Amino acid sequence: MTFTATVQPAGRSFNIEPDEPVLQAAIRQGVGLPYGCKDGACGSCKSRLLEGRVVHGAHQSKALSADEEAAGMMLTCCAVPQTDVVIEARSVPGAGQFAVRKMPSRVLSITRPAPDVAVLTMQLPANDPLRYHAGQYIEFILRDGARRSYSMANAPHTQTDKPAIELHLRHMPGGLFTDHVFGAMKEKDILRVEGPFGSFFLREDSPKPIVLLASGTGFAPIKAIIEHLQFKASTRSVTLYWGCRSKADLYLHDWALAAAQQMPNLRYVPVLSEPRADDAWTGRTGLVHRAVMADWPDLSGHQVYACGAPIMVESAQRDLVAQCGLPADEFYADSFTSEADKH
Repeated sequence: MTFTATVQPAGRSFNIEPDEPVLQAAIRQGVGLPYGCKDGACGSCKSRLLEGRVVHGAHQSKALSADEEAAGMMLTCCAVPQTDVVIEARSVPGAGQFAVRKMPSRVLSITRPAPDVAVLTMQLPANDPLRYHAGQYIEFILRDGARRSYSMANAPHTQTDKPAIELHLRHMPGGLFTDHVFGAMKEKDILRVEGPFGSFFLREDSPKPIVLLASGTGFAPIKAIIEHLQFKASTRSVTLYWGCRSKADLYLHDWALAAAQQMPNLRYVPVLSEPRADDAWTGRTGLVHRAVMADWPDLSGHQVYACGAPIMVESAQRDLVAQCGLPADEFYADSFTSEADKH
C-alpha cells in the first residue's frame, strides 16, 4: 500500500511506494526537497517529522544522532514511511524542475591539471541535452550497480549543439572508480550516467552578496555557478574562497584569476593550508573558512555556498552561523562524501 507525504509549510503532497525512502519518492515526482549525498552521510536532507512514523535505513550518527531522531528529526534520504507522514522541510524551488534521466556518455577527454586531479569531459546525446542547475551533480552507474557522484563543473548554457559535461575527480587510491579513471580509462569509453541530482545551486531570487567557499575539487560546482553568474550578467557581489593544501592543488588557479578579471563584481581569494617552500606563496594561509571569517565578521546580509570536504563544510556552517551572524537558512552546501566517508 502506498503512503502520502505532505511537506509543510509548502503544503505539497506526494505518494510513496512501499519500502521507498521519502527523498526517492520526492525526486521521482519532481518535488523539491533539500538533499546532498542521498546516502545518510551528509545531513543536508535533515527535516522534522511532524506526524506519522518512519523507519531509518543505515546512516551516520553525525548526519542524524539518536537524540535528534528521538526529538523528531529525520533524514528523508533513508527514512521509509510506515504510515502517512507530514514533514517540515525547506522546499527548494527548482530542485525538482528538471527530470532525472539515465543516458549514455562518452569520454571525450581526460586531462590532469594536478597529479591527483583528473578533468573528464563527457559527451552526451546530441538530440537530448541534459538540463540542470549550475551546482547539481550526476551519478555514474557502474557495472555492479554501484554509483559515484560528481558535480558538473560547466554551466548549463554551455550545452550547445555538442553537449558535454566537465567533471573534476580527485584520485582516491584504492577507490574502485578513481583507480579506473587514473589507470585504465581512455577516450571514447562509454559510461552510463543519471541526473541531475542535488539541491546545491544558486538561489537567483535573492539580491544578497555571495560568498563561494570551495576546498579541493569542491571547486567544480562553484566553477559552474561562476560561469552561470557571468552568463546571466549578474550584478551581485561575489567573493570566491578556494582552499587547498599547496599551490599545485589549485588546479584551475589561472581560470579563477581570469574569471575575476572578466567579472568586475567577482573577487578571488586562494588560501593554502600547507604551502610548500617552493610554492613561494605570499597569499593567504590557514583554514579556508577562517579566511572568510577574518574578511566578513558580519555575514548577516550574505548567502554562503560551500562545497568540498565534509570537515570544511561542517566547520564553515557551524562557525559562520555562530560567530559571523550568517542566517542558518542562507548557508547552502554540498559535502563531497567519498565512499570511505559513508562507512
